[in-house]
Amino acid sequence: MFKAFRIFILLFVFALVALGTWRAKTHSVEWKHTLPVNIFLINADGSAVAADYLSSLAVENFKPMEAFMRDEAARYGRTSNASIEIRLGGIIAMQPPAPPHNGNVVEVIAWSLKMRWWAYHNSETVGPGPQVKMFLLYFDPAQTKRLAHSTGLQKGLIGRVNVFASRDMAKQNNVVIAHEFLHTLGATDKYDVATNQPLFPDGYANPDLKPLLPQHYAEIMAGRTPLSQTEAITPASLDDALIGNKTAQEINWL
Repeated sequence: MFKAFRIFILLFVFALVALGTWRAKTHSVEWKHTLPVNIFLINADGSAVAADYLSSLAVENFKPMEAFMRDEAARYGRTSNASIEIRLGGIIAMQPPAPPHNGNVVEVIAWSLKMRWWAYHNSETVGPGPQVKMFLLYFDPAQTKRLAHSTGLQKGLIGRVNVFASRDMAKQNNVVIAHEFLHTLGATDKYDVATNQPLFPDGYANPDLKPLLPQHYAEIMAGRTPLSQTEAITPASLDDALIGNKTAQEINWL
């Protein structure tokens, strides 16, 4: 009887967690209220460069994400009810669990649970309702030339984003952060994982452009602006990116 009772309690807890996760996912894209996006800063490599850079950051450094979402929402007729509010949650000393490299389904699920547990215990938000948590891991570009892949989890509304501790790269950092933020709302990648080339038509900001190439903007979930069938460049800032129709559908704008 005691064993059965324990199993019942565990199943009940899991059901509550699943229900809470489903409600957060659903409500985050209802766009009835402004969606808070909480930014947390992490010195990922323990360097003095990253520490100095983190101490210089303010909420204004991330406001271009607000403008990007507001301007893109306006293009889809959602001006008044599709806004976000960037909040700076401060610096976190703890490192989040790293996602598995080429992990199988079980390993990815296990990491997702660990990440959500870690986020719950190492960050705080203010106010009710669904809120996104973006954990930004900063690296000294002199020590780390190439960053590992970032992730955004719709379950838990959590982003784990690797970025460079460099003022020169701040605008491109915001492109990466916005990309992962949209993952937390259910947007999918729109590029070929083997080549990093944007996929036509959903990975093109303007798939009806004639001639088709070069494109002038990047579709945010493709992450690059296609210049030819084999060449694409990372946008310099969010001013050079758009939300395409497929992504707009995925985040409930269409």
